[in-house]
Amino acid sequence: MPGLSSGFRWLLTLLGLALVLAALAAAAAWHWVDRPLPLAGDHAELSIEPGATPRQVAQAWVDAGVQASPRLLYEYFRWSGQARRIRAGSYEIAPGTSPRRLLEKMVLGEETLEQLRFIEGWTVRQLRAELARAPHLRHTTGAMSDAELMAALGEPGVAAEGRFFPDTYAHSRGVSDLVLLKRAHRLLHEHLADAWAQRAPDTPLKSAEEALILASIVEKETGLAADRGRVAGVFVNRLRIGMPLQTDPTVIYGLGEAFDGNLRKRDLQTDTPYNTYTRGGLPPTPIALPSLASLQAAVRPEPTKALYFVARSDGSGGSIFSETLAEHNRAVNQFQRGGRP
Repeated sequence: MPGLSSGFRWLLTLLGLALVLAALAAAAAWHWVDRPLPLAGDHAELSIEPGATPRQVAQAWVDAGVQASPRLLYEYFRWSGQARRIRAGSYEIAPGTSPRRLLEKMVLGEETLEQLRFIEGWTVRQLRAELARAPHLRHTTGAMSDAELMAALGEPGVAAEGRFFPDTYAHSRGVSDLVLLKRAHRLLHEHLADAWAQRAPDTPLKSAEEALILASIVEKETGLAADRGRVAGVFVNRLRIGMPLQTDPTVIYGLGEAFDGNLRKRDLQTDTPYNTYTRGGLPPTPIALPSLASLQAAVRPEPTKALYFVARSDGSGGSIFSETLAEHNRAVNQFQRGGRP
């Protein structure tokens, strides 16, 4: 360039070289965001806590086994314009995941979820034991009594039994077990309220609480799903005429840990608040987790004149229903004692 000093020409040359290097660096960075991230193992997983900064997230991924520069990850998060959209949660990446895909998972909230199932018919003791065994929960309720747990759920003084809806619950890794219990507790209340709103107009049940108690009994007494409505109908018939419910599961529940698997005659004769042979009406609390089907059966039972039922001994899980004690005794003799009809 005529008229330019050698020093200025040198400066222009350096500037041009810098622009070329910057372009090459940009091209390399653009290529990097779509290349698989090297991992220390066969996968990397991370639980991002609420409030974590993008810089902390980048470092946490490196600590979890992503073999990349935490500064480079952070700068990419920031450069993308989506760093502030990273969501808290549990994430897992496999070999082949690029920085672009990693960020996309966190922005979209594509979490790796665990599942925990609460089974209908479980007691709260069984539910809490299953909760304690869940490996990916943050355990905060283990030292609480049932009363303290219910207080934490906003129902102080309410029995914990039967207050959680049996279902399969998906959850993030590292979430508090109390969060999961709150979901199950809320869902039980929602289903109970819906069922109670649809109750039969002639039901002898006086409240949703009584419906919950009866549903828990129906749950424990039903061996075959098709019989559920008639089982509920038998108990509703008994309540209507003031006849004792005489149901073994309540007696067993009242025995607690003293029950050894064999219900004896003396157990049926020993009075407890849950002995429905010695006391009329419903027991004071539910005895298990009722399913939605049992809740619905309790409030709208199948019409029947039966007052008795006995389990069949043919392995079907079904029951034989009878209207009179004489019919019932014959069924017991046939299906429980091996006699003839």
